[in-house]
Amino acid sequence: MTDLVDYQLNDGVATITIANGKANALSHEVFEALNAALDRAESDEAVVILTGQPGIFSGGYDLKEMQKGGNEASALVTVGSKLTRRLSAFPFPVIGACSGHAIAKGAFILLSVDHRIGVEGDFKLGLNEVAIGMTMHRAGIEIARHRLTPAHFQRSVVNAEIYGPQGAVDAGFLDEVVAPSELSSRANELAQQFKKLNMRAHKETKRKAKAEYLALMDRCIEQDSEHLGLAG
Repeated sequence: MTDLVDYQLNDGVATITIANGKANALSHEVFEALNAALDRAESDEAVVILTGQPGIFSGGYDLKEMQKGGNEASALVTVGSKLTRRLSAFPFPVIGACSGHAIAKGAFILLSVDHRIGVEGDFKLGLNEVAIGMTMHRAGIEIARHRLTPAHFQRSVVNAEIYGPQGAVDAGFLDEVVAPSELSSRANELAQQFKKLNMRAHKETKRKAKAEYLALMDRCIEQDSEHLGLAG
């Protein structure tokens, strides 16, 4: 689709790959491309595999944009929160194929899709906002509360604990871990299983099960856009 996000459709499975440099940083342009890819997947009625480059899923927001000022940072976070909200309610199954590190917004994306596969290796996953002086935004707190295990919510959100792949399974960032060479085949195997679901029932059950959470996300995104306390 673009140099930043690739879209490949094969046998009813849309593979969306983030490819924005060494850190796979999430900028306005990347979010625009991701939304365009999701539009296309929805039109294609495809199960989605969302992945990154070998060794990196995403290191989070583009720091060059975040450091431009409070208004600019708030605008980028709002766009990012709306994307994760969209992923949470996407009408077709979404598989996160975490190809390596997933930090900050990269980890929030994993917390917003239906099933997450990570890879073995010396990779870091988690929410580092507090460690780098950022007060966690309301939407981020609720995304984490919705998916992380209770024991790890405090450790991750308030204490900024970072996990290896297996620890990320225990915490709730991932559902399973495979060898790097098996990531693509496992994601596609799972996608073929998900294709057998009744997609109307999947969509309606997902939205019914998440109705209160999605309404909470809408309120949090609105509150964050009005006053996002990024500075510590």
